[in-house]
Amino acid sequence: MSTTDSLDLSADVVDLLQHLIDIESVSGQEDRLADAVQAALTPYDHLAVSRHGNVVVARTDQGRESRVVIAGHLDTVPIADNVPSVRTLQDGEDVIIGRGACDMKAGVAVQLSCAAELTTSRHDVTWIFYDNEEVGAELNGLRQLAAERPDLFEGDFAVLGEPSNAGVEAGCQGTMRVQLTLSGTAAHSARAWMGHNAIHDAGEILTRLDRYEPRRVLIDGLEYREGLNAVEISGGIAGNVIPDRCVVSVNYRFAPSRSVEEAEAHLREVFDGFDLVVTDAAPGALPGLDRPAAQEFVTATGGQVGPKFGWTDVSRFSAMGVPAVNFGPGNPSKAHADDEFCPVSEVYSCRDAMLAWLR
Repeated sequence: MSTTDSLDLSADVVDLLQHLIDIESVSGQEDRLADAVQAALTPYDHLAVSRHGNVVVARTDQGRESRVVIAGHLDTVPIADNVPSVRTLQDGEDVIIGRGACDMKAGVAVQLSCAAELTTSRHDVTWIFYDNEEVGAELNGLRQLAAERPDLFEGDFAVLGEPSNAGVEAGCQGTMRVQLTLSGTAAHSARAWMGHNAIHDAGEILTRLDRYEPRRVLIDGLEYREGLNAVEISGGIAGNVIPDRCVVSVNYRFAPSRSVEEAEAHLREVFDGFDLVVTDAAPGALPGLDRPAAQEFVTATGGQVGPKFGWTDVSRFSAMGVPAVNFGPGNPSKAHADDEFCPVSEVYSCRDAMLAWLR
């Protein structure tokens, strides 16, 4: 490991964030950062550190009656001339600009800083820093760790450091993608009556989508808004040929009270009469705000909590019986943007809240 990759976890958390950004870690290329994180955590006597591929796990074992799991992903989407990091004023606000500043190296910086400082805490803690979150689910380091070492996920509550504007976003929506395939008959466009236009048949699908009224579902006092939308249409052979095939791709975001099986059944009802194939699906996560550890966390972070619109890895914890929330600095709308940034004030406020909860 290069000396330039050495991380000082006792440094100011914002300086730590900049150093994390400056160690490039595009999905599939997290080795350098995973090495640096492992090396930085290992000297702390209160942490038992282990490596699983490019996933680094650090655990306390102080005999507490409860355990919490706190996780963050190390990878980013590809660099867009936004590394190294820059600290500057933006509209009068002190910010860090750089790839991963928001999604989610700010959250990782908070977690690493807290893991090092908290030599003792009210809960035993499992810290997980994982790879390949920004790519296909089959590569996700958290998914692979859950399959190989489910014991490392045992806990009463979990926190994922995804950007949430330094507020608590509980649970997450489920997601499902389906393809609706329409078949026609190819013909020369000058003799259109001899064929059947598959693209025209997509009109009925689009009409059903236009008339569809998404649910608003109240769970633990939080309103989850569903959505059903066409996200892609493909078809056509040439400019003078009646298309014999058209595929409409639809994305369904559903409340965590609905299972994947129920979501599929619902879509088959909505698109009755059409050839529907599920291409991707992941369950949502219930907020679990009735758990004592969750209530303590919400109180420590200011008492405000909202629903998570979108899917995150909290779903993996929920599937293993561990309620989870998203909590991290940065605006999720800036994730993956070329001008991705994180307010300095949110990095400090998240760190302070995490320390207050765990102490």
